[in-house]
Amino acid sequence: MLGVVFTGGESPSSAVIRSLLDGREIFAVAADSGLVSAESAGITPALIIGDMDSLEDQSRLSAYPQKNVMRYDYEKDYTDTELALREVIKKGCDEVWIIGGGGGRIDHLFGIRSLFERAVFPRRWVTDSADILCIDADAPYNEVSCRLEINACVSVFPLGNGPWEAESKGLKWSLAGLKWDRGFFGLSNIAEKGDFLVKAQAGRFMVIIPR
Repeated sequence: MLGVVFTGGESPSSAVIRSLLDGREIFAVAADSGLVSAESAGITPALIIGDMDSLEDQSRLSAYPQKNVMRYDYEKDYTDTELALREVIKKGCDEVWIIGGGGGRIDHLFGIRSLFERAVFPRRWVTDSADILCIDADAPYNEVSCRLEINACVSVFPLGNGPWEAESKGLKWSLAGLKWDRGFFGLSNIAEKGDFLVKAQAGRFMVIIPR
């Protein structure tokens, strides 16, 4: 089962969300105003979590059983996205995605990015402008392989503690043999023919491609 956290911020269109999730068995949790994105795509979340400070129309919550709405105080130790992610992980989903979180405050953006550094981490983060995939040499999903437009931009960042090693196919600048370290990155590589592959041979990586 796929666990999906809908969070606030800029999301892909409703049509894109539906196409990504079509035919998948999902367990959806909305973090605060992520409820709007979920509902606009025709998805009813199993839980709505957060302090609800960014959910402009609070009447939306009345459509859900009270037990499915987990309201927290504004002054709390965890972000709404963290709380939603925790519930999805607790459900035991095989794979976890975050949808939303684009644009807006830079600290929120970095907060979501930091979730990919943890022992249990999301597989994918989909915003309005980017598709961000996490691969790990020790995880079932250790590679990204897809088709983009010719000469599309592909960026790669190491995550976690390392050591890191990666290989690639179809990129203008090969990742094979690169010496990665904290703070290093492969920015604005190019999928020259559109098709490309990035595989983690050691460590964890974030691969960012255009939405």
